[in-house]
Amino acid sequence: MEILVCVKRVPGTSENEIEFNPEGNDIERDELLYGVNEPDNYAVEEALQITARVGGEVTVVTVGGEDDEEVLRREMAMGASHGVLLTDHAFSGSDVRGIAAILQAFVRKGKYDLVLTGVQADDGGAQVGGMLAAMLDYPFACLVNSIEVLDGRKLRISREVEGGNREVSEIELPCVLSIQTGINEPRYVGMRGIRAVGSVPIPTYGAAELALDPNTVGHTAAKVKRMDYFLPALGKGAEMLHGSREEIVARVADLIAAKGGLR
Repeated sequence: MEILVCVKRVPGTSENEIEFNPEGNDIERDELLYGVNEPDNYAVEEALQITARVGGEVTVVTVGGEDDEEVLRREMAMGASHGVLLTDHAFSGSDVRGIAAILQAFVRKGKYDLVLTGVQADDGGAQVGGMLAAMLDYPFACLVNSIEVLDGRKLRISREVEGGNREVSEIELPCVLSIQTGINEPRYVGMRGIRAVGSVPIPTYGAAELALDPNTVGHTAAKVKRMDYFLPALGKGAEMLHGSREEIVARVADLIAAKGGLR
């Protein structure tokens, strides 16, 4: 099975102090530490486990610049057979639809049975997978937390639904799935593995190689533009309750009643 996994390089929130730029429409990015988007890591691991069971190869692809090669090499060190960088000045400023259009053009060039994305990336929109599937006219499922290969042309998947329940479906290949974190345990990647793929050539594709009209992506084609970032007003904070279990339960009941929650 040929599987393509779409990955993204994102700023890490645990090691970085996030600040806004002077214009207030983005964060300051120059000094940030970056890494692979966590949900994408689960998608790569799932692809590797599938190919280990049924055979095939895993390709990872990202849209970005030279710096974004680092996430491709990391996932290749994890076990992916190939990494591809989609890069062009025309891609700069693409909105979610633009990114999906770039990925669509690349998918059309290959013969992939399955396309995986992480459930969401740093913008929190969780839209690329669904848009990509719509542009390809492929079946799509999101929040997928298990995948079983039934035969060469069909999968059985489950996904999270409301109330902590699972929905089980069968979906035909080729398809696009957005993978939920927790579907597996991504394998550890050490420096030795990363060094081993450090000199492997990473093919690059621009708008011309993808037969993509530059006017359909980038700043000029973006339908959604980020206007403002702001910090929400801080609340009063939590009230810590102390005492025995009975005293705390009684205090909680009083607080709920005071807010009209008990009749």
